[in-house]
Amino acid sequence: MENITIPKHIGIIMDGNGRWAKKRMLPRNMGHKKGAEVFKDITRYCNELGLESVTFYAFSTENWKRPQEEIDGLMKLFKQYLIDAFDYEKENNKVIFLGDKSAFNQELRELMTEIESKTADRTGMKLNLALNYGSRDEIVHACKEIAQKVSEGSMSVDDIDENSFADHLYTKGQPDPDFILRPSGEKRISNFLLWQCAYSEFIYMDVLWPDFTRKDLDSAIAEFNSRNRRFGGV
Repeated sequence: MENITIPKHIGIIMDGNGRWAKKRMLPRNMGHKKGAEVFKDITRYCNELGLESVTFYAFSTENWKRPQEEIDGLMKLFKQYLIDAFDYEKENNKVIFLGDKSAFNQELRELMTEIESKTADRTGMKLNLALNYGSRDEIVHACKEIAQKVSEGSMSVDDIDENSFADHLYTKGQPDPDFILRPSGEKRISNFLLWQCAYSEFIYMDVLWPDFTRKDLDSAIAEFNSRNRRFGGV
């Protein structure tokens, strides 16, 4: 990808697994399984490209409304990924889970905590996995943390500004996403990184996530490079 500026941070809404399976007369969880394979490959490619951060929207706070069989299948996939993640040391990724871990069973919570701890000192790409994540919930969580600090006297009302607020979000210390990518043809943000995407570009693609390839990501990055980002200026 010559003469292309590689973004620092990409947010990806992995969408279309169910429709991919339906088109092939397969159970929805087969779509999630194929989507998980694509996730692993795109993660490696983002690392190869030299991104500073990538955030994958894997499971939202609203996804608990799905059929129990589908949720159970997703939890099995998450567990397998978490187990596999211990084999990726050479990739030097720092793994961060965005969202409320308390809704998951003890085994998953312990695996998440262990992975975050073991990768905390890694210096490579920050791999953010949004699990049981909702941006409104994240913003409320940040407000509660700030309110608690003000109540305790460790923070004053005058200390609250955009930077201090961002320091209480799950993405603390990371750049805001340069662009948000949503495959599958849908054109919604779906409660994803609402604060962080204030000046992000939005790129929508008519490809279901299980069919998404490295070339598709190249196309998205090329599209991003074609945009004129003014950040409110001229």
